[in-house]
Amino acid sequence: MRFWLVLGRPFSLHRSAFGGGKMYTAVLLFVFVCWTATAHADHHQPCRSPNMTGYVSVMGQRAETRAAGPFTYDSTNKKLRLQSNSSHPWNVTLDLDLLVFFEEGILYKIDSKNQSCEKKSLQCTKNPFALPSDATFMSTMTSGSVSIEGEGLKFQIWTTPTPGFKGQNIMCLTMGCLPLSTFYVTESSVFIFSNMNVELEIKDPDLLVVPSFCQGLPAEETPEGTVYGFYDEFL
Repeated sequence: MRFWLVLGRPFSLHRSAFGGGKMYTAVLLFVFVCWTATAHADHHQPCRSPNMTGYVSVMGQRAETRAAGPFTYDSTNKKLRLQSNSSHPWNVTLDLDLLVFFEEGILYKIDSKNQSCEKKSLQCTKNPFALPSDATFMSTMTSGSVSIEGEGLKFQIWTTPTPGFKGQNIMCLTMGCLPLSTFYVTESSVFIFSNMNVELEIKDPDLLVVPSFCQGLPAEETPEGTVYGFYDEFL
């Protein structure tokens, strides 16, 4: 199940930022629908996502699949393992194996084949699997039918601040706080994270453990004046 979401306070939308064509049109339409819905928005408190094992796809601004593969997310400790391989039938553009400790501000880029690893410091800890405490509720909507039982999915739409980035971060979650899609848009990039086949458990806790060949590495320094975050891995 995939949702194409754009929502937020008024911001400039340029056709070039979305690669033109169908994506740009779809974005404009959804913006109009969501702005209309926010007129009736209620006050809600941010919720915490459950533990999750599932499958995620990451689509870029030209409708290319940047990454796709299994993920494991520990919502209590905010740890994530995401694996994507270019040999996947979806023909993804990125080979990635990421282990991320959001609370510690550390990202490991793992190469199991060569038993090597990069360790990076995160200055921005936003991620598409957790609704932050400073998120702003926008509206509740239903995908599909509102009146036919079993033919609609009710969900909430939230915006979240993105300090250090000139962009918008929008999250779509079920009423039980399960993330469905996250839309991250800047002046030059667009990413849509869509979660599928999610189970509310951590099936393999070992995936969230730092591999032995990654332990003891120093974190790479981030160039002065730049802000590095999880989303940068998909540029």
